Amino acid sequence: MTTRRKKIYEGKAKILYEGPEPGTLIQYFKDDATAFNAQKKAVLEGKGVINNRISEYMMTRLNAIGVQNHFIRRLSLREQLIKEVEIIPLEVVVRNIAAGSIATRLGLAEGTPLPRSIIEFYYKDDKLGDPMVSEEHITAFNWAATQEIDDMMAMALRVNDYMSGLFSAVGITLVDFKIEFGRIYEGDFSRVILADEISPDSCRLWDSTTNEKMDKDRFRRDLGNVIESYTEVARRLGIMKEMPTVIQGGVA
Repeated sequence: MTTRRKKIYEGKAKILYEGPEPGTLIQYFKDDATAFNAQKKAVLEGKGVINNRISEYMMTRLNAIGVQNHFIRRLSLREQLIKEVEIIPLEVVVRNIAAGSIATRLGLAEGTPLPRSIIEFYYKDDKLGDPMVSEEHITAFNWAATQEIDDMMAMALRVNDYMSGLFSAVGITLVDFKIEFGRIYEGDFSRVILADEISPDSCRLWDSTTNEKMDKDRFRRDLGNVIESYTEVARRLGIMKEMPTVIQGGVA
């Protein structure tokens, strides 16, 4: 399907193609894995298939509780139909437990529970290394309006509450996650909805009993078994029973 369609954008993990109808796009999940601002790269066979399914699962359930997002339906093993949005150039990170850059910046031991969930904003620019920014920066440079910031923060906390409970029920701790938002226009008005993806590429997920990492940190830190860990997340969520047939191109 996508080979006959016009490519709109290609990122590190996904490709966007023109959709079948105005206002839609096809989002294709690649097997490419990158870390450290794409300084570390690899192709992990099957990653795109798993992330497509996990993101579909999360977006469908979030929509059901009122968190509107760009997901329309899954089209194939690696493709989903989404609403076309104007992406806000910010990564919104919600942190529950110290890990990654916040542990480094603030001298916190990894695994330290934070006093409360913390929201951070990062400006989306690979050449700059996606620098952390404040609400002052966001409004001064007109990346988003004050009301849009409030809406993004409210949705981010709602997503955090829902996903924390969802993962906890299957023995997984939601340490932190990154989400993105986009504007959708209706006449003269626009509203902010959740976009991009939710997967082990964009979440830190630890086994609740052992604290074993089940996310992209396995790739970042050369821990191995990346696909196996992603598959285990999908299995616990009840999305996939058997992964090998899916990787080899079998039915989803």
